[in-house]
Amino acid sequence: MLKAHVVFATITGNNEDVADIVTEKLEDLGCQVTETEISQTDAAEFNQADICVVCAYTYDEGSLPDEGLDFYEDLQALDLSGKTFGVAGSGDTFYGEYYNTTVDHFEAAFTKTGATQGAPSIKINLEPDQAAIEQLDTFATQLVTHAQQA
Repeated sequence: MLKAHVVFATITGNNEDVADIVTEKLEDLGCQVTETEISQTDAAEFNQADICVVCAYTYDEGSLPDEGLDFYEDLQALDLSGKTFGVAGSGDTFYGEYYNTTVDHFEAAFTKTGATQGAPSIKINLEPDQAAIEQLDTFATQLVTHAQQA
């Protein structure tokens, strides 16, 4: 059985919703899933997972969540070779060029770890609607398929 760990950072609750949707689909696909809030998670916990997922918001003008800075720094120092990763996030297009840039930062951080991206990153505007839920279900399915083939 594949093990997945989904980590989220949220202010409005939207990214917790994103994480919940991904977690539910991963469970439906037969994964054993742990879901945790970023400030309560040691990045090294990803060493215990086959699939590593971060769902985080972008603060203000492109800033990472303050409560996730240590996690972000620690993540980059890990060796996650052989692991599958995915990044998703909810943001607000109101912020223009800064829209969901945290997704890009976490994607780059995971790349430094040697993990392999199992699905294209997902950026959702505000609260996940039905179309976003379908995107996230596809995202989770792609992660599982990739991890099974790794």
